[in-house]
Amino acid sequence: MSTFETRAVSPAEPPTGTQGVSRLRKDAVGLAGVIFMAVATAAPITAMTGNVPIALGFGNGLGAPAGYLFATIVLTVFSVGYVAMAKHITSAGAFYGYISHGLGQVVGMVAGLLATMAYVVFEASLIGFFAYSAHDTFLTMAGVDVHWLVFAFVGLGLNAVLTYFDINLTAKVLGFFLITEIFMLGLTATVTLFHGGGPDGFMVSSINPLNAFQSNGLAAGAVGLGLFMCFWSWVGFESTAMYGEESRDPKRIVPKATLVSVVGIGLFYTFISWMTVAANGVKAPELAATEFAGIFFNPTRELVGAWAVDLFKVLILTGSFACSMAFHNCASRYLYALGRENLIPGTGRTLGATHPKHGSPHIAGFVQTAISVVLVLAFFFAGMDPYIHLYTLLAVLGTLAILIVQSLCSFSVIGYFHVKKKHPETANVFRTLIAPLTGGLAMLFVVLLLFQNQEAAAGDASKTLLFRLIPWIVLAFAALGAGLALYLKARNPAKFAIIGRIVLEDTVERD
Repeated sequence: MSTFETRAVSPAEPPTGTQGVSRLRKDAVGLAGVIFMAVATAAPITAMTGNVPIALGFGNGLGAPAGYLFATIVLTVFSVGYVAMAKHITSAGAFYGYISHGLGQVVGMVAGLLATMAYVVFEASLIGFFAYSAHDTFLTMAGVDVHWLVFAFVGLGLNAVLTYFDINLTAKVLGFFLITEIFMLGLTATVTLFHGGGPDGFMVSSINPLNAFQSNGLAAGAVGLGLFMCFWSWVGFESTAMYGEESRDPKRIVPKATLVSVVGIGLFYTFISWMTVAANGVKAPELAATEFAGIFFNPTRELVGAWAVDLFKVLILTGSFACSMAFHNCASRYLYALGRENLIPGTGRTLGATHPKHGSPHIAGFVQTAISVVLVLAFFFAGMDPYIHLYTLLAVLGTLAILIVQSLCSFSVIGYFHVKKKHPETANVFRTLIAPLTGGLAMLFVVLLLFQNQEAAAGDASKTLLFRLIPWIVLAFAALGAGLALYLKARNPAKFAIIGRIVLEDTVERD
């Protein structure tokens, strides 16, 4: 019996094209490891120091913490349907597999290419932020001026090496960095809490959900931009499903890890942003607009000490590296999930291969590294900045794609449980209908926010040609996915039937 099956074939009769599929290492990681990798992908320290100042200074002002609370609620509702699918389908392709089962192979292939493109560019994006941070940290703390491109290659090289081995190694590295990030962010916030807040007390109104939709303390804030920055801070939490094939008990671990990640990240983000507002007082929006990360550094220096500011800067550096590694893992598993189906001849024994000893998608990982190197060099030779351009433009591109895929994933839950009538024992009105419908519409709302505020989100990078091409790049990948699926449907129905249907045997989905 093959390691993987498709849903249309009985377990005794492996479908054509799935025999001999290389498998990821089974039972390699537990609940804590999956949570560490998912939360590291969301990158708390990068999300907070990068997004909170924009939400505060140019978005919903003093209502930024309320925006994070609102996002927590929306994403928790989204996750209800997401984890319902996870109980029945376990695939390294996550969204790709879910949407293929719920909305069909054509939409599944569209989602697969969009999600793959998003995670592929996210690594290069975060490497840009890492390289920028490393250059600044070494220059300001050690007086050493090293070109950012050197740090970019060091980061990409470490990602390639560390993810080549057993996923447990990656989980341990990410877990260590994640704990240090949470410690640093929590330190100043906790001190602020026990200090009784800042110059204006606790400013409890900042977490009133109604204030998420107002430009509190700003003369001309864009509420949509503030809310988008809040949702942007979560990108990566959904990666829990990608590690299902490598987890010890995917039916239990993936749903639990997803909910713990979403709710845990959300409450943490809300608390940190609230205490940051409190520590800076009513002038927080004004300070955020001019000092950016200073709204974190200044209270840390005052309440904890100058040593903590230096540690903060170092941990922003290591946190961005951890995030880039987590996205490298995600991209590798999407490339592997697409490759093992061998839809394009030859990809089954290359992208779809796993290491005979470590069980890692090593070839897909090296391909992902090569793509990231090309992207980094392209931005370098174009004379672009690693933060303003490389980080920002690729982050906006990837976020737009992943939000569209998340919307499709919500609707696929309805298609799977209520249109195709799968697993009536799991289906119910709230969990698999109302929750995913609400979550899907909310995701489309966030996509609208991105379109309305993409110039503000991109900052100076919005003046570039690449920025203007972002919607067209997303559309091109969607059209390519639909075109490939329709071509296979007409010319090779056997391969068309496999799209998004190779799942882990232990939790195989069958008719």
